[in-house]
Amino acid sequence: MSRSERLLDLIQIMRRHRRPVSGKVLADETGVSIRTLYRDIATLQAQGAHIEGEPGLGYMLRPGFMLPPLMFSEDELEALVLGSRWVEKQPDKRLALAARDALSKIVAVLPDDLRSDANSSALLVGPPGSSPDTIDLAALRKAIRSERKLEITYSDGNGTQSRRLIWPFALGFFDRVRVVVAWCELRQDNRHFRADRILALQTTDTRYPKRRHAIIKQWREAEGIQPLD
Repeated sequence: MSRSERLLDLIQIMRRHRRPVSGKVLADETGVSIRTLYRDIATLQAQGAHIEGEPGLGYMLRPGFMLPPLMFSEDELEALVLGSRWVEKQPDKRLALAARDALSKIVAVLPDDLRSDANSSALLVGPPGSSPDTIDLAALRKAIRSERKLEITYSDGNGTQSRRLIWPFALGFFDRVRVVVAWCELRQDNRHFRADRILALQTTDTRYPKRRHAIIKQWREAEGIQPLD
């Protein structure tokens, strides 16, 4: 591995960690000695990377540092192409278009050999076998981002309809259905609503009283879901 590739790997590894990470861990992950790791960090800092920390305390990469011309491994490139193609098949048309545009931007700045690999990727996504959603998923995603309460009319598995006031904080995309994860004021608990059973949706001007990241943290703890590192 060249030194430039190693520096790129180091940046990517540090971006995966949200908390300070020790020099030993970084050295082990990049396969170098701790002395080489310290030199690499100093090089990146000299190039403008906002790396904070020192030996014994750990290091953290602050947001804002842009990588030089994009380089991906074969696996990384295939993951990007496959993920984008999967999103393009989803019923959320705006999200599908965004996936296509994002991949086009990435491919446009790749070196010629990687651009050819991306355009000829052999990983395909089959047609979705899903139930049609009756709501605008883009409006739902906007409500989640802006932390707005939603008024919905929901039909359960037996066809019984009810009016709910919910705090949507996550949207799960599965092969056949989309699932809204929300706090339900009627049930006073977290609930999962199939998007294809939401008959009507109205975004309110009221923000829910907790920040979304706090609600997601509580939900993860209740469900036993491990947080991202």
